[in-house]
Amino acid sequence: MNARFAAAIVAALAWTALLLQLFLSLRLSIDNGNGVIHGLWMYLAYFTVLTNLLVAITATVAARRNDGGRDLPWRGCAVTAIALVGLAYHFLLSDEEIPAGPHWLSNALLHYAVPLAALAWWLLLPPRRHIAPTAPLRWLQWPALYAVYALVRGAITGFYPYPFIDVPTLGIIRTLIHCAGLGLAFLALAYVLRALPRLRA
Repeated sequence: MNARFAAAIVAALAWTALLLQLFLSLRLSIDNGNGVIHGLWMYLAYFTVLTNLLVAITATVAARRNDGGRDLPWRGCAVTAIALVGLAYHFLLSDEEIPAGPHWLSNALLHYAVPLAALAWWLLLPPRRHIAPTAPLRWLQWPALYAVYALVRGAITGFYPYPFIDVPTLGIIRTLIHCAGLGLAFLALAYVLRALPRLRA
């Protein structure tokens, strides 16, 4: 498989998911009388959206490189994070009711299609260079920064995008325990993804 073409497919899928969700978020905000800025602010509250954006940018950069970006330093971070998005949604949030139509499509793209495409991209076209044992620890910066962002933002606005980081309901200690647990899950997944190219070789 051509590496640049594969990266372009992942990028196109991620950008499609992001643009569809952006349209739905802005339309909902406008319909509720809150305006475009509020809709964009709410859109950018979610780890799902920000991680799909990370995948879209990473895959776009990869598609523009002659080698298809297989050894981009943050490719592993993007794939690990989007895989965590899919797993966390499936096991923690999938009981939420999603209206049929464009909302269902957006949800399926963001939480299932893009994670599966990114995983296939990693497995079929793995990195060619050795990934350092410390790399997953660097990748952990992405969810850690999001946790800080979400908690600070929530403290200011009172809005927490996910029930497992809802400080007013859970308290700060339980919320931090949940964040630590998700961080450990991210690290475990990162080390599995790091090992797969070596096992395949």
